[in-house]
Amino acid sequence: MIQQSENATEKAKLIKAFILDVDGVMTDGGIIYDNHSNEYKRFNVKDGMIIGHLRKQGFKVGVITGRDSKVVELRCNELNMDFQYHGSSDKVVHYDKVKEEFGLTDEQICYIGDDINDLPIFKRCGLSATPADARNYVKKHADLVTNVSGGHGVVRDVGDFVLDAQGLLEGILKSYLER
Repeated sequence: MIQQSENATEKAKLIKAFILDVDGVMTDGGIIYDNHSNEYKRFNVKDGMIIGHLRKQGFKVGVITGRDSKVVELRCNELNMDFQYHGSSDKVVHYDKVKEEFGLTDEQICYIGDDINDLPIFKRCGLSATPADARNYVKKHADLVTNVSGGHGVVRDVGDFVLDAQGLLEGILKSYLER
């Protein structure tokens, strides 16, 4: 069960967009290089599944990440992300661009991050979430703390939470059960 602030469900009902950090959220935060300088990251397919359903339900979904990584760009393209910002040294600048581009208010944005550079957005967004393995000083500023660590279905847990709060999860499940 996700740990949540007392008003997290009410905040979730207003969400129209998801902004995701990548390293430590969509991945476990590890970076592997081989002897030829190739970079490897491991992503969770459960996150990809819920991102597809979120987009089908009309949510905007994308990433703002501090690293510039071809591997992450490939994953974002594979998931047909609505936006992606790589190598972001000031995530708030890109957060504001997303708000403007899609006509969103702070209250309509769910942001999932795991480290201190995510805290400025935690203070602004409507619903903030973090993985179980985030530092305690990050967790205390989040509306939601998942039971899983980064790279192990964090986006899935938060996506399910918001879909359930908005009464949409049951319909998705029903569509599979009726097949």
